[in-house]
Amino acid sequence: MLLYRGYQTSASKTGWFVQLTETKAINSYILHGTGNTLSGGAVAGIVIACIVILIVGIWLVVIYYRRQKMRKAKSLPCPEDSVQLGSASQAEGIKVNRSIQFSYEELCDATHNFSMEHKIGQGGFGSVYYAELRGEKAAIKKMDAKATQEFLAELKVLTHVHHLNLVHLIGYCVENCLFLVYEFIENGNLSQHLHGTGYEPLSWTSRERIALDSARGLEYIHEHTVPVYVHRDIKSANILIDKDLRAKVADFGLTKLTEIGTASRSLPTRVVGTFGYMPPEYARYGEVSPKVDVYAFGIVLYELISAKEAIVRSTEFTDTTSLVCLFEETLSMPNPTEALEELIDPRLAGDYPVDSVLKMANLAKSCTHEEPSMRPTMRSVVVALMALSSKDNELTRGLELSPRELRSG
Repeated sequence: MLLYRGYQTSASKTGWFVQLTETKAINSYILHGTGNTLSGGAVAGIVIACIVILIVGIWLVVIYYRRQKMRKAKSLPCPEDSVQLGSASQAEGIKVNRSIQFSYEELCDATHNFSMEHKIGQGGFGSVYYAELRGEKAAIKKMDAKATQEFLAELKVLTHVHHLNLVHLIGYCVENCLFLVYEFIENGNLSQHLHGTGYEPLSWTSRERIALDSARGLEYIHEHTVPVYVHRDIKSANILIDKDLRAKVADFGLTKLTEIGTASRSLPTRVVGTFGYMPPEYARYGEVSPKVDVYAFGIVLYELISAKEAIVRSTEFTDTTSLVCLFEETLSMPNPTEALEELIDPRLAGDYPVDSVLKMANLAKSCTHEEPSMRPTMRSVVVALMALSSKDNELTRGLELSPRELRSG
């Protein structure tokens, strides 16, 4: 094949000669291959290089997708991770368990596709269903899709460390929806026992024990975990009662769990919770510290004494008053013991030691002090309730002893 370059008619003879010479050189290169052709080794090298580049490219793609999966996996806390515990982590009642990841199919089968027959409650973030999973009674909280952050917050805390006086999280599921699976507590909550119908009246001894159990659960999340957690929605409805009338703090409320660095530090945050249980500094400024829970627990103590709700509504008028104001007014009277008897739950039918009721009322008053720094810690509350319960148990045991046993003691 010959190549020719075109030329203009106006070109000079010299220009034409140069062009023609150049054309002959090109033709000679193509026809005879004057030493510049690629050798077989060079071709093989190019092929190998292309293969290497292809393999490296595939490897990089695989690495990219693996990292993407790892990022998604990190969006959920790993149940095997550990939580740092304080020096008191060996205290009685604390245990470490791993939660179970259930499949959506298993939860569906256990609740008959989440039928109304299995529905036992409705919460702020979804519905609660009764089920039997792997031979264990359970309560399944099916959460709304919008509650992702709340789901992760509760999962982060309750999959790691548990306490006898905190409701136990069995497991979770993240298929199709968000699910938390708890132990089933069959005897309702404290609010139902105090304010509802269909339950036998709680004895004074049972009320003391429920108060102590609840206080121990709160003391644990305030004192024995690093970091400290604040429940932010302590109320009688969030204290579950089992068949033995023992109490467990429940419904950590997800968004109502706040992580703080130290027990004394107060952090501003979005206000959530229940009206009537919020302390002034939290309701006004959103300041969160463990003293928020202490205040709310004081309201629960008032409820245990009176069986009245946190906000007391008049039967004759539309006026309302807080249980705090009602008790503070009573305890400030010249004879608080006599005045207090007007507030004590009439279903107790006088079967209670008046001095113990007065001590619990004064403890509740300390817990609900307007100034957070003046409120006791939950550790101090536990100590006070232990002393109160121990004294009443000794008194009860003394009343049950025969005259001969009393003389021999």
